[in-house]
Amino acid sequence: MKNSFLAYLILSMSLLSFPCFSQTESDTTSLGLPGDNLDLYAVLDLFQNSKTIEDFEKSLNEEKTGINNLDLNLDNKVDFIKVTTEQKDKDFTFILQVDVTEKETQDVAVILVSKDKNDKVTMQIVGDVDLYGKDYVIEPKPPVTPNPGYTGNQPDTVKVSSPSTVVVVEQTPIVQYVYSPVYVPYYPPYHYAYYPPYFAAFTVMAVGIYRHNNYYYHGGYHGGYGSTVVVHNTNNFNNYNNSRNRSNTVNHNNANGNYNKNNVSNNRNNVSNNKSKGTSTTTRKPTTNQSKGSSTTMNRPTTNQSMGSSTTTRKSTTNQTMGSSRSRSGGNYGGGGSRGGGGRRR
Repeated sequence: MKNSFLAYLILSMSLLSFPCFSQTESDTTSLGLPGDNLDLYAVLDLFQNSKTIEDFEKSLNEEKTGINNLDLNLDNKVDFIKVTTEQKDKDFTFILQVDVTEKETQDVAVILVSKDKNDKVTMQIVGDVDLYGKDYVIEPKPPVTPNPGYTGNQPDTVKVSSPSTVVVVEQTPIVQYVYSPVYVPYYPPYHYAYYPPYFAAFTVMAVGIYRHNNYYYHGGYHGGYGSTVVVHNTNNFNNYNNSRNRSNTVNHNNANGNYNKNNVSNNRNNVSNNKSKGTSTTTRKPTTNQSKGSSTTMNRPTTNQSMGSSTTTRKSTTNQTMGSSRSRSGGNYGGGGSRGGGGRRR
């Protein structure tokens, strides 16, 4: 009866926990690329709501925002992402970069902000091909408008997407700033190993937890893997590509699958620590019993062999196991064994 109840309890707990694990896994799928640790949906949302470019750079790199989890040099510390600006007429290119080493810089993503002849503004973020794969483009979702064909009692509650492919974002704080008379181009003074005072390289979190924490940003944007979203201002993007920065270190890590290994290592960090602690405990237990010469019957083959050996052998074994710091305990064990243990064997 007791066994039946225990089996029923285990089965019930498994069924209750299954949906939770299933949803979490689907929301945090890792592709084994370094871009897994920088959610561009969250980055674009932060960019739109920033007052200045410098403010955007600061918020992006602060631990409290939880947006930057990028680690390109695999030192288990979050990299500092600087934001450089390029401008041509009414087209802006904001480049997110990481100084991987003293001599290597890797572009992470580029934010394209453009204004057409009718003063309509478009905004997109394009992930670097080395970090996100090809054609990873994200933009704000188009505005919704009332459905003119709906004749129900509540026409205002039925919405359809606007047919226009141009997303208007004039009202966002950052757009108002860059197209205002007070705008001043921002050029970050930072480089490898020289960062602003507010930045402290914090530890990278597991990629599954990171992606789960930032998943709610995805609601207001569309694009990404396998989408039909394309770059609007191809001239601006092509001009950027001509001077794009690539790091040999990042390419090497990508080719060897190191970023995927690092993500798996982060996800299983606690499990590894527990296994390590358990191994140490198991190793110490038989050593302690040998040094004390306990009369308790021991089941481990190694311990039984030690007890059945001669006095001289036991001294040597104990000294080798415990080291020079416990040679005195080994001597006591040898003496006790010849008097007590030997008598019992007869």
